[in-house]
Amino acid sequence: MAQLQKKAFIIGSYIHRCEKLCNNFTNIGDRVVTEIPTSAQVVIIGGGIMGCSLAYHLTLRGWTDVLVLERKRLTSGTTWHAAGLVGQLGATHNLTRLAQYSTELYAELERETGQNTGYRQIGSLAIANNQERFEELRRGASMARCFGLEVNILSANQAGDLWPLMATEDLVGAVHLPKDGQTNPVDTTQALAKGARVRGAKIFENTAVTDILIRSGRATGVRTKSDEIAAEFVVNCAGMWARELSAKVGANVPLHAAEHFYIVTEPVPEIHKHLPVLRDADACTYFKEDAGKLLVGWFEPVAKPWGMHGIPENFEFDALPDDLEHIEPLLERAIRRVPILAKAGIQLFFNGPESFTPDDRYMLGEAPEVRNLFVAAGFNSIGIRSAGGAGKVLADWIVDGHPPMDLWDVDVRRVMPFQSNRLYLKDRTVETLGLLYAMHWPFRQPDTARGVRRSALHDRLLARGACFGEIAGWERPNWFAPTAPEAKYEYSYGRQNWFEFSATEHRAVRESVGLFDQSSFAKFILEGDDAECVLNRICANNISVPVGRIVYTQWLNDRGGIEADLTITREGMNKFLIVTAAATQVKDFAWLTRHIPHGARAFAIDVSSSYSVLGVMGPKSRDLLGKLTDAELSNSEFPFATSRIIDMGYAKVRASRITYVGELGWELYIPTEFVQGVYDCLWEAGSAFDMRLAGYHAMNSLRMEKGYRHWGHDITDEDTPLEAGLGFAVAWSKPQGFIGRDALQRQREAGPKKKMIHVALKDATALLYHNEPIWCDGKLVGRITSGMFGHTIGTCLGLGYIDSLNGSVDNSFLESAKFEVEVAGVRVPARASFRPFYDPGNSRVKAAREGALVSASAF
Repeated sequence: MAQLQKKAFIIGSYIHRCEKLCNNFTNIGDRVVTEIPTSAQVVIIGGGIMGCSLAYHLTLRGWTDVLVLERKRLTSGTTWHAAGLVGQLGATHNLTRLAQYSTELYAELERETGQNTGYRQIGSLAIANNQERFEELRRGASMARCFGLEVNILSANQAGDLWPLMATEDLVGAVHLPKDGQTNPVDTTQALAKGARVRGAKIFENTAVTDILIRSGRATGVRTKSDEIAAEFVVNCAGMWARELSAKVGANVPLHAAEHFYIVTEPVPEIHKHLPVLRDADACTYFKEDAGKLLVGWFEPVAKPWGMHGIPENFEFDALPDDLEHIEPLLERAIRRVPILAKAGIQLFFNGPESFTPDDRYMLGEAPEVRNLFVAAGFNSIGIRSAGGAGKVLADWIVDGHPPMDLWDVDVRRVMPFQSNRLYLKDRTVETLGLLYAMHWPFRQPDTARGVRRSALHDRLLARGACFGEIAGWERPNWFAPTAPEAKYEYSYGRQNWFEFSATEHRAVRESVGLFDQSSFAKFILEGDDAECVLNRICANNISVPVGRIVYTQWLNDRGGIEADLTITREGMNKFLIVTAAATQVKDFAWLTRHIPHGARAFAIDVSSSYSVLGVMGPKSRDLLGKLTDAELSNSEFPFATSRIIDMGYAKVRASRITYVGELGWELYIPTEFVQGVYDCLWEAGSAFDMRLAGYHAMNSLRMEKGYRHWGHDITDEDTPLEAGLGFAVAWSKPQGFIGRDALQRQREAGPKKKMIHVALKDATALLYHNEPIWCDGKLVGRITSGMFGHTIGTCLGLGYIDSLNGSVDNSFLESAKFEVEVAGVRVPARASFRPFYDPGNSRVKAAREGALVSASAF
């Protein structure tokens, strides 16, 4: 009872301090606003650190008619109990850029506003007790160098010198980032709020938003319990409440709360205030100094979802019940790492909710379902370090009408409608909390909430040894193990257990024929008298082609950046089939529909579930298909980039001669109810042509040899076709032009500042994945955007951008310069080229007959 009373007193004291800060806040600025205005340019729902950061940055951009509405008190949802860690190194290039900005902002915020933030730049130390974790840390350190981050790779003894209270006998190494820090979440939020209010923003507490108002598909304001407030823009920063609030207007914000545990010890005399934040990811534990005490928290692998039936209306500065049994095994591991914990008393055992998303990345941007409704929510326990950068880029997005950088990692348009399913979110959240400290293996697949979207061939492929991966809910065969008792991943940073299986599939596509299930493609129909005109405005390439032709094109934004990379088939004079990636289904459909002019005679339909797709690829694909159809498949009658309806089995099939693997082949678009019959015909006939089932890992290695770009990795909305080497797909002389043409023309005249190159490592044992630094003659010049082992070439290949050096980077430069790629801290010599290492002349793709195999020795 005494311990419970003590805990209640400690939490109560902290809440009292938060409330006192909130009360003091009402006096910030030259005047106090007591009446809620009836309108504002921007209404922000939620007064946590994200909402206040957005208000701060909007006013910094000169938008002062900003209104923040908080249902209770500022920070009272989850911000108030955050640990306040401010690390700079994110999972990707752009997440790191955002975290870097947060660090810089928090370091200056107190000086600007006069409000103490508690920010201290004390550094962080991530430790490894096994070689695999150490390789992950070293790869992260290499990535950090791409962004100019100060990073040190340390031995176990050096790590012990930085953190003397830590047991080091089992460590193999560590990584130290000296510029990382920690901050007080409540004080920092108050500083952001003060900065916003001084510049004109209005902030009201105890003002719950009950509804978002919309008219004609556009947000027009909000409703509180007592008022309606008109707005040009509405931003949902409501944290744990964001999903239910957006759902009322049909907007998808899939997040779910989970319990997050930490303890605070009694004062520990041996601790000094400049001790770096310590992360022991293998023990799922972080340690930080907290006013002479240790705060120890966990991201356990099996988490406890919370709030399945909604968050209580009166939730404010609340804690959740203790569960020592749940966390006790991790506490024991923490004591082994920092033995002094065994003697330090526990002053506070805290359990509070945090919001998590299905892929462990937050959601940012304009909702695809409702114009002018923006979202910033689901921060997965990294809201403090993320809020500064996220607030800045979201403010820029709202003010300028477009994101200031590639934000696909966190773009709300990446999520699928089904992901708001309550049971799905609950089951996935069990896993996602722990992913923060889990090994970030290459090709790692989620374990929970699987089997959501399945191809009609799923069971047939499973019976043939498929190992499935998941993307956008789709179960897709990544590789096949026909001779193994079980097709299951065994992860590592080296060659994983599927390497040879995938190599066999790769070689089958190069030498005979492979069969891919590509049913997860997103597929749209645009139809109507104005369909051609609409598409020619959206597409960089020319869509005015004969019926039955396929056009490879990009959709560009006004800055010339690539918003989508896809193919369009003209099915009729007024009907077009658009095929894009599964992951961008929502984003690309929203882009399409939002660019159909008002009054245009054109309508779009998402037909993704209506058609299954089989890819028949390889030099023997024509011979195989010739056994199953009476259609003429010769080069003269069925040339590359042609599509037509043919008979196959008992089905009518759209056969499209196109490829993503660099070989002769066809994609077969089959009404879903017919695909099993067509597959069975292919399977029965395929043995005579040495056909093999092939998965997406083989497709990736095949496309890397051919240098085909991947949207989201190699090309994004801040990369242009000229930079990416895709100028051949730009129809400069189209009479009506296209979106982004003016910006692209300016770049064409000035020359791009970066160029995409192909690299091949000279050491075949090293593997590339993404974000590895590219060095040229000892200087850092770029980074790898994607990588995969090329089984035909015999080494690992990469695509990446390098500085164009004012146009001096040409073929002769690439041939004469010394290129290296940094892999886990080691520079590996590499060859560089503007052309792909496999079949640069496209003779295989456009083959009139089966050609000779391309020899790796030629490269």
